Amino acid sequence: MVKMKDSGIEWIGEIPETWEKVKFNAIYSNRNTKVSDREYAPLSVTKKGIVPQLATAAKTNDNDNRKLVKSGDFVINSRSDRRGSCGISSLDGSVSLINTVLEPKNSQMEPLYFDFLFHTIQFADEFYKWGHGIVDDLWTTNWNDMKNITLILPTRFEQQLIADFLDHKTAEIDGLIDKINTEIDTLKQYQSSVITQAVTKGLDPNVPMKDSGIEWIGEIPEAWRTIAIKYTSWLKGRIGWQGLTSDEYINDGPYLITGTDFKNGMINWESCVHISEERFEQDADIHIQEGDLLITKDGTVGKVALVQNTPGKVSINSGILLIRNTKINYDNKFLYYTLLSEEFKVWFYNTKPENSTILHLYQNQFYNFKFAFPTIDEQKKIIDYLDQKVAKIQKIIKSKQQQINQLTEYKNSLIFEYVTGKKQVKEAN
Repeated sequence: MVKMKDSGIEWIGEIPETWEKVKFNAIYSNRNTKVSDREYAPLSVTKKGIVPQLATAAKTNDNDNRKLVKSGDFVINSRSDRRGSCGISSLDGSVSLINTVLEPKNSQMEPLYFDFLFHTIQFADEFYKWGHGIVDDLWTTNWNDMKNITLILPTRFEQQLIADFLDHKTAEIDGLIDKINTEIDTLKQYQSSVITQAVTKGLDPNVPMKDSGIEWIGEIPEAWRTIAIKYTSWLKGRIGWQGLTSDEYINDGPYLITGTDFKNGMINWESCVHISEERFEQDADIHIQEGDLLITKDGTVGKVALVQNTPGKVSINSGILLIRNTKINYDNKFLYYTLLSEEFKVWFYNTKPENSTILHLYQNQFYNFKFAFPTIDEQKKIIDYLDQKVAKIQKIIKSKQQQINQLTEYKNSLIFEYVTGKKQVKEAN
């Protein structure tokens, strides 16, 4: 049994008696060499480590204002809104100036061991504790701060043992997580196909069919028709005031819905921000009512939410289209399921402007969205069927997501226990 001692480091706790403590700047030095991404390939600093620049990364024309990264360097994003984005680079390249690049000082360091250490939740907490505020909810930690963080230093042999063990164990856990994620994706595809079948073909497989005249819908039941959304609904898609900033969000008041508040097809009221009564009253057209249907038109286009159980006064942000049933006798929840179907996705990608590089659901474009339209009685039968079917699928998905959460917690705990020496590799063999 390895004898333990108090490390004197709050975020680490006990460590083996033979392990050393070191300041960050005893084992790493700041690499602050400016380079061009024409000479050194651009890299992205992600939660999964340092990778070739992602296609989704924000790019600037300031190609020469980058930081050099060499293989073996530790790179971490200094901003709290990029928490956990760090890693030991296996590549030479360049990163944006917001990142801190550190060069190992000696050969007594196994890169993979430190990669595991720096990806622990406990290190992330400690790292940002040393930061300074940019604004109230955002802060940054620079090298002058982080160089004083105290780390632990096992022998190189122990580092290697721990790194090899964790590399094997975490690969096993990640394999299980990937398998469950694949199962969740399959369930989501199945749900989408169930919804699409019901809202375009109905529930009776023996009913006579006819050509809808719309390529992405195909055949529909003979008694159905197709209709453009402009004939069924009133649409509103802009915020009623200009220049709203986060400074105007308050602790209590009318709710303002943003696209990030959509959760499982409903509104997560707990995540909504609040605005003043004065702001709320500036545009009555975007005041939300029970049963309204919302769809995101920017960012992740096509996220849908049905408004239920409104907690008070509510309005919407500019990235959302409000769809209200005011024109004819139909059920908004039938349209809700239609917008969750493959029918809508195929229509959107077939009708978006060819010269558009950024996905956006234009209001004039959406007015002409045509969908299959049964009688109100049949709509209600389809809604009841889908409510039950989707609830069962979502219950299975939720269970599988809980499995992923448990595996992730186990992996995080396992890493921390071994990189701090509370568990020894030899005990697991």
